[in-house]
Amino acid sequence: MATIQLQQVEKKFGNVHAVQPMDLTIQDGEFVVLLGPSGCGKTTTLRMISGLEAVSSGQILLNGRDVTWAHPSDRDIAFVFQFFALYPHLSVWQNIAFPLQAQGESGANVEKRVAEVAALLRIEHLLRLRPGALSGGDQQRIALARALVRHPAAFLMDEPLGALDAELRETMRAEIKRLHIDQHATTVYVTHDQIEAMAMGDRIVVMSNAVVQQVGTPAEVYHKPNNLFVARFIGSPGMNLLSGHYTDGIVQLLGSGRYPVPESWDRALKARLGQHGTVIVGFRPEAARIGASGALAATVYATDMHGGYTMLHLSMEGEGGEIIHARANRREHFKIGETVRFDLHPDMVRFFDAETEVALEEVR
Repeated sequence: MATIQLQQVEKKFGNVHAVQPMDLTIQDGEFVVLLGPSGCGKTTTLRMISGLEAVSSGQILLNGRDVTWAHPSDRDIAFVFQFFALYPHLSVWQNIAFPLQAQGESGANVEKRVAEVAALLRIEHLLRLRPGALSGGDQQRIALARALVRHPAAFLMDEPLGALDAELRETMRAEIKRLHIDQHATTVYVTHDQIEAMAMGDRIVVMSNAVVQQVGTPAEVYHKPNNLFVARFIGSPGMNLLSGHYTDGIVQLLGSGRYPVPESWDRALKARLGQHGTVIVGFRPEAARIGASGALAATVYATDMHGGYTMLHLSMEGEGGEIIHARANRREHFKIGETVRFDLHPDMVRFFDAETEVALEEVR
């Protein structure tokens, strides 16, 4: 497998940045997900790694070898696209064998390698069929098999599950992750689906507006977002964000809410803001603890049943009526318009600078 290094890699179309200069090292055998909304630069980054897109500046190294200007065929990288790009007039066996035949492999070696990858993906019974006779999930397996059969140094996958329905996506997520672990394959995976990214990635590269916003494990980007964009984008729903004014250990939220700041955060806020200043309080839905004695109050705006829990959509009291989300026990019932009280788990709250939108660091 391979280590991939991007050193100040940049892509511009005229005066417009598709990717701002970025540094990223993808370790041998690592599964890294490029995550962000459409147009953020993630697919362009993938195409630069593959050689399908020329860089505007910077270097790309593969196992220490400079491949910045190497032809795609000289990079030993396999690309799996969102749309399967199978040859409709060829059988499944011929589709899988094609990359090996194009490289001039012997017939015996082609037979052996196709048989191995077909067994790995459990598609032996499909080998004599043509792609048009297959389901979307099976067609994606064929596309994966065609990439795996070459034993490349790295796999690049551009939203490979985007054309599948929800149930198939879930099945194929597990399939791709299992293959990654079995093959110890260096994989770079592009998606705009943050649930997919959280489920599959060893690390996630969150991008927005051509800029890398944060690189970290799924737990890091979920629990410790670097800024407000990551806080909003990661999670379903995203992090709750409430504006307030900090004064000597208390954040006065819009309306009547008063949030006593945990001691470790109080030291951080004093260091950044002094005795008072504007701050944004962030917390995930599971950080809200519903209870009659809670310091904060909100009105039930809507409820969603999620099977294992109920998601409450709450309108904060006072001017503005910001909508926040909180998880509640599925056995509890809440009426629309009912007032509920809640506290925040002290270890699950985050604070952000209201001007820069950057996360503040907790002081222990």
